[in-house]
Amino acid sequence: MSEQEIKLRYGMNPHQESGRALIEGQDMPIEVVNGAPGFINMCDALNACQLVKELKAATGLAAAASFKHVSPAGAAVAVPLSDKLAKASFMDGLELSPLACAYARARGADPLSSFGDLASFSDPVDESSALLLKREVSDGVIAPGYEPKALEILKKKKGGKFLLLKIDPAYQAGDLERREIFGVTLEQTRNDKPITDEIFKEIKTKNTELNEAAKRDLLVATITLKYTQSNSVCYAFDGQAIGVGAGQQSRVHCVRLAGEKADRWMLRTHPKVLGFKFKEGLKRAEKNNVVELYLTGRLSPSEQSQLDGALQEKVEPLSEQERNDFIKGFGGVALSSDAFFPFRDNIDRAAASSVKYIVEPGGSMRDDLVIEAADEYGMVMAFSGLRLFHH
Repeated sequence: MSEQEIKLRYGMNPHQESGRALIEGQDMPIEVVNGAPGFINMCDALNACQLVKELKAATGLAAAASFKHVSPAGAAVAVPLSDKLAKASFMDGLELSPLACAYARARGADPLSSFGDLASFSDPVDESSALLLKREVSDGVIAPGYEPKALEILKKKKGGKFLLLKIDPAYQAGDLERREIFGVTLEQTRNDKPITDEIFKEIKTKNTELNEAAKRDLLVATITLKYTQSNSVCYAFDGQAIGVGAGQQSRVHCVRLAGEKADRWMLRTHPKVLGFKFKEGLKRAEKNNVVELYLTGRLSPSEQSQLDGALQEKVEPLSEQERNDFIKGFGGVALSSDAFFPFRDNIDRAAASSVKYIVEPGGSMRDDLVIEAADEYGMVMAFSGLRLFHH
């Protein structure tokens, strides 16, 4: 193996036997510290390491991301977890460093999707983050380094096969990027446009009050979008993505998908959910599945039986009124879109998930109607002028 090549286990699928990661004209910026990467591992890692690096540069806070199939299931900056959120994430009682808090939030955004993730950290992995990773089902990590104790912990995971990648923090890609599809090479200028709070300057709504927390959350949502398969929309709150809608052909479907995820994230801290008494022996992944099942709403008889079988006590379902009232209590959710909203239905759906702050590129023929809808809800909406498609 040369310094310009990493041999991969296989391509995207096991029958695609030849897999390599190559770089021309310079040393490979990624070192395989432990384990053996696959093609999709590398796709996730190369996107995830950029996301967390940009998040830290934009916010000044340590950042982490949880990637699955080349889109983030979650991303976050280092904001301490509240007691309710820690309990809802099954992380209560843990001593978490700032970096571990970022990953706990990223992992907890969509725990079902994060099952078997590729984790990414903006800073060298510390012992606290390693202990958190040790207990989770994850495929690997990419980070600019590993503290000795963290490395010792993680090298023992998965029977010694846990993937650990180290990225040179000084590495900068070239101005052009290429991709081959069906024997044809496509070339473009790399999307290196920095995401800063300058993109919030052009506020179009009557309400123009953007506080610092809102700016932080809009940055989290927008930078997350930059590395999410398009079409994509991201909801963010309290320093983390809480709902990512990736790879949808329709804009409003992105908003609905991400909104449903955001709603479930909020409802995980509902008193009825926090009061669940699980039967002995259930693993965290099984508990997450039970909570997800409960929050889907109307259940079939077999699903209800599955729910009842996992809990010591029968629980009453959340009524639509209970759901709506609880979600309204969050207030101040941020939303970013990678392209303009063509119709006001996107705003209506966002409002149902307590969105108050929006950034989108603008440029639709119906921008005036979209702005009017945002004004009806008292939202703050900025036009960034920046489309962020990613494929």
